[in-house]
Amino acid sequence: MVDFFLDYLQLHGFSKGQSQLFMTVVMAVLSLILLVASELLTKKVLLRFVSVFIKKSKTRFDDLLLSHGVLRWAAHLIPPVLLYNIVVPVFQFYPDTIQVFQSVATLYLTIIVLVALLFTLDAVQDYFSAHPVSRRLPLKSFIQVLKTIIVTIGSIVVIAKLLGKSPVVFFSGIGAFTAVIILIFKDSILGFVAGIQLSTNNLVRVGDWIEMPEYGADGDVVDISLVTVSVQNWDKTISTIPAYALISAGFKNWRGMSESGGRRIKRSINIDMQSVGFCDEEMLKKIQGVQLLKEYIEKKRQEIEAYNEQYAFDTSVPVNGRRMTNLGVFRAYLVAYLRQHPKINDDMTFLVRHLQPTENGLPVEIYVFSNDVEWANYEALQADIMDHVLSVLSFFGLSVFQNPSGGDIVNAGKSLLQASTQQTGSAY
Repeated sequence: MVDFFLDYLQLHGFSKGQSQLFMTVVMAVLSLILLVASELLTKKVLLRFVSVFIKKSKTRFDDLLLSHGVLRWAAHLIPPVLLYNIVVPVFQFYPDTIQVFQSVATLYLTIIVLVALLFTLDAVQDYFSAHPVSRRLPLKSFIQVLKTIIVTIGSIVVIAKLLGKSPVVFFSGIGAFTAVIILIFKDSILGFVAGIQLSTNNLVRVGDWIEMPEYGADGDVVDISLVTVSVQNWDKTISTIPAYALISAGFKNWRGMSESGGRRIKRSINIDMQSVGFCDEEMLKKIQGVQLLKEYIEKKRQEIEAYNEQYAFDTSVPVNGRRMTNLGVFRAYLVAYLRQHPKINDDMTFLVRHLQPTENGLPVEIYVFSNDVEWANYEALQADIMDHVLSVLSFFGLSVFQNPSGGDIVNAGKSLLQASTQQTGSAY
C-alpha cells in the first residue's frame, strides 16, 4: 500500500525523497489520531464501563483499585504500546528516528507501570488494614520495602534508557556501590529487619499499649512503618520511635495484661505501729457486728481458746498464749471485702500482706487484679478500694502513719508546757 502511494506521488511530479516525507507525515498524523482515539476510548468508554461494573460488585478490593487510581493509570498503557509498535511502519524511511520514539514509548510505559504498581500496593495496604492480619504483621513496613525495590528498579531502567545502556549493566554495577547503598538506606534496612523480628516474634501490633520512657512513649501504637513506630501517648501527643530501637533498647508491652482479663492493683497503706494492739472483749464484740467478719471471728475465737487451753496458758496476762490483734482482724476484713468485690478477679494472684517495716510505719499491701482492664474504670476501682480502706481503719483502732503523727504533736505540746512551767517556777 505504501509503495503504491509512493509510485503515485512520483508519477505526479514528486521526487522520491519528497514522496517519502509526505507519506511519513500523513502516517504520523493518522497514527497520532489513532493514539488519541485509543486514549479517549479507553478512558471515556472502557474505564467508565469497568467502573460501573466494579461499583455493582460486592468485592471490596476492586473498589480500592478504582479509588486509588490504579485503573486510571492502567488505561494509559495502551498508547505507549501502540506507539512502540506503530513507529516502525510510520518511520520506515527514517530508521534512526524509530529508536528515539521507541525509547520514549519505553520510558513512558515504565513510568506508568511504576506508578500503577505503587498505587496497587496502596490499595493492598488499605485492603488488609481492616483485616486481622494487619494487627499481627507490620504490613506497612513490607509494602514500603516493596515500594523501595520497585522505585529502584524503575529508576535504573529509566536511567539506562536515557543513557542508551542495558539495565543489566547498571544491575551488575550495584555490587560496587553496596557500601554506599547500605549507608544511605541504613535506617530502612535496620527497620526492615526489626519489622521482621517484631512480626515473627509477635512483639508489637497496632493498638498495643507500649511504654518506652527513653523516647517519652507511653500509649497506644497507631502506626508501624518501615523506619518508625508511632505511639499516641495518653496526653494525645505522638512519639516517634525508630523501629530498630524496639529491638535494641527493649520496651514494655501491656498487651498481656489486656488479653489476660485482669489488671494488677498493687497499693499499700502505712500503718502507725503504735496503734497496733490486742483486741479486747469490747472490740471483739464491736467487730462481730461486721457481717464479713462474723464467721471469721467465731472460728478464730474457738481456735485460740482451744490452743490456750491445750497448753494451759494464763490468759490473765495479755502476752501469754494467742490473741487476736486489731491488725490481724483488719487484714482478714480486707481479704473478705476484696473476695466479695464484683470487680476483683479471683482467678489471679490475690494477696493482702505486710511489707518490711520502715521509719514510715508498717506497709500493708493489697496485691490483687481487677477484672476490668479499661484504664478509667481501673483507676476508679483503685480509688474506691483505697477510700474504703482509709475509712475503716479507725473502726479497728488503727491509724495511718503520718510524720509528724498526732501523738508526736501532743507529746511536743506537753514538753513545751512542762518546760514553760519550769521556767515560770524558777523565775519566782
